[in-house]
Amino acid sequence: MTKSQANAPAFPVAARDSFPARPEAVAADRPSSVRTDVLRGVRDCFPLLLGLIPFALVLGAQAAGKGLSVVEVPLMTGLNYAGGSEFAAVGLWDQPPPILLIAAVTFLVNSRHLLMGAALAPFLDHLPLRRLLPLLFFMCDESWALGLADARRQFLMGRRPAFSLPYYAGVAAMLYGMWVLFTTLGAAIGPLLGDVRALGLDMAFPAVFLVLLKGMWPGFRAARPWLGSLLAAAGAYLLLPGAWYVAVGAVSGVAAASLLTERT
Repeated sequence: MTKSQANAPAFPVAARDSFPARPEAVAADRPSSVRTDVLRGVRDCFPLLLGLIPFALVLGAQAAGKGLSVVEVPLMTGLNYAGGSEFAAVGLWDQPPPILLIAAVTFLVNSRHLLMGAALAPFLDHLPLRRLLPLLFFMCDESWALGLADARRQFLMGRRPAFSLPYYAGVAAMLYGMWVLFTTLGAAIGPLLGDVRALGLDMAFPAVFLVLLKGMWPGFRAARPWLGSLLAAAGAYLLLPGAWYVAVGAVSGVAAASLLTERT
């Protein structure tokens, strides 16, 4: 082992280092069963369902309380597959619904997907767009976190390419199917349950986010942009109306990461 190899980081932090440029530096592809990777993705989803299912029931029940039918709820959750923006839309729903306002808030809340996609992009260079774009529609916070974490694990194990499309497909299919199914069920039984928030079910999904954050925690030094984003978003949530805290948090996180990178 050379000195440079001994001092190399276990996982490259810069996107340009994610895949070595020289062909001889890339390990040979390891044969992998598509079925095995799909089942592995499905298996990894089960702990997340403990938070996703109650949250989906809450959303479906709230949507039914605003007048959406059992047919309209799965159309909303299936076509706009992003829980945060769906809750925002339901909160703003009225008769008649303020379409432009709902669309603007949905865009703001979903803008975080731009950053999520950028973080995942270095692992997707080997995939053709015709296979990649359909699956990116199903990207949510959980599928992104699991897909990225699995790519990092596979990279450390020497697998090239590190990102497994079958694994991601298994994750995305399970999460999407359960989300649409249980939001629909929530709309159907919501009127029977009353205010489901009184049961504390709305805290299940934030708990899942904390678990995902713990699994991706890189240490305090690397997490300083996260802290800056959190403080800015919290301040905007307290001081500004609407969903501006999402955009403020995203911009602040990017700015903090850029400044800290330049200094180091």
